[in-house]
Amino acid sequence: MSMPGSKVLSTGPLSDSEARWCKLVKITYQDPLGTERTWESAERRTRPADAEIDGVGIVAILDKPTGKEIILQKQYRPPIDKITIEVPAGLIDAGETAEQAAVRELKEETGYVGIVNETSPIMYNDPGFCNTNLRMVHVTIDMSLPANQNPKPELEENEFIEVFTVPLANLWEECKKLEAEGCAIDARVGTFAEGILLAQRLKL
Repeated sequence: MSMPGSKVLSTGPLSDSEARWCKLVKITYQDPLGTERTWESAERRTRPADAEIDGVGIVAILDKPTGKEIILQKQYRPPIDKITIEVPAGLIDAGETAEQAAVRELKEETGYVGIVNETSPIMYNDPGFCNTNLRMVHVTIDMSLPANQNPKPELEENEFIEVFTVPLANLWEECKKLEAEGCAIDARVGTFAEGILLAQRLKL
């Protein structure tokens, strides 16, 4: 794992002709009072023409004898120059459903074969800044399947992902511990952990 050696070497402006993954746009809109205003936004270039979402996040749960655990990942992210704690995730391919993308990405990034249980409404990551969106797909992993006995990720040469699991009941505390160690917590993981914490405290 080469993540500890990952670091930003330089930053600079990106011309539109160089940009492969994103673009900046200026939006002209009318506010509730009829005043014309402008807004700056970022958009992905990768969303297939037939898709309503950019990608998927995967809530993958292992049912172990000691309790339920969630599959998480450590991955270095250059925009924040930190190792980030994330759920498995990925972009939609042309012609894929969210569920198909989730099963494919889970296998590629973690090695596990999952069974889809439920898919969320479309969620927007940062709507004041960009139009990027996704669906969260809830997946169960049948540990009795031979494919899940010794799972091996199928990573691309530029992917450096460390897979680990955390007991659901301790996810909030584990997020705080990982942050104290210098990791960044992805909002999907943090929000999920906060939901569990609230459910525990409110006895829902």
